[in-house]
Order: sequence, then C-alpha cells, then structure tokens
Amino acid sequence: MSVELNHTIIHSLDNRASAEFLANILGLEVGEAWGPFVPVETSNGVTLDFATIPGESIVMQHYAFLVSDEEFDTAFERIREQGVTYYADPHLKQPGEINHHHGGRGLYFMDPAGHGMEIITRPYGNEG
Repeated sequence: MSVELNHTIIHSLDNRASAEFLANILGLEVGEAWGPFVPVETSNGVTLDFATIPGESIVMQHYAFLVSDEEFDTAFERIREQGVTYYADPHLKQPGEINHHHGGRGLYFMDPAGHGMEIITRPYGNEG
C-alpha cells in the first residue's frame, strides 16, 4: 500500500481570507466551501482545508511548498507587490532576503493567521 498525504486542516482567523491569500501567492485555485472548510488543492493532490477558529486557539504551524523556478519568480513578485514581509530564514532574522540552500532558492513569509509559509525550488538535501 502506498501512503500519501490527502489533506490537512489549517486553522485560521478567517478561512476564506487565509485560503485566498495563499492561493493568490502560489497561483492556486480556492475551492468551494465544504462545511467549515475552504479548500486549496496543490498540484500533487493534497488539499489544504482552511478552518476558522478563535485566534487564541491558533498554534503557529509551518508549511513548505516545493515550486519550480518559474513559480518561485511569480510568487516572489506577488509577495513583493503585496508588501508581504519575507525572510531568508525560518527564525525571521533576515528580512528582505532569500536563501540559496540546496542549490535553489527559498524564502519564508507569514500568512494572515501567523503560520510560517515557505517556498523552495529544491528539496532539502538535494544539492543538484
């Protein structure tokens, strides 16, 4: 049996706003609301189901997205156009910079609920 991640729930202050924010940055579509969830599906079939919960219940999580070089360029431009603060590191100590880890490019930014989002062009451990 092959095991694949099918979906995950991302807590947010406003499920639609968070789904639209991420979908816009990554060039993805926001799906139709299903119950309390607003879905965003990635190209490998994993659905991110955004759910609205009280702000005091949100615990910061980290979500990393592997993108092509072209997708990185487009997402990076959207981030800059929208005035989203981005960082080269997960500790948010290098604002306004990107990294070049593993022979690629990457950056971190926060979503409206305070989750750490990351886009990378090469998987960790891939130096080629």
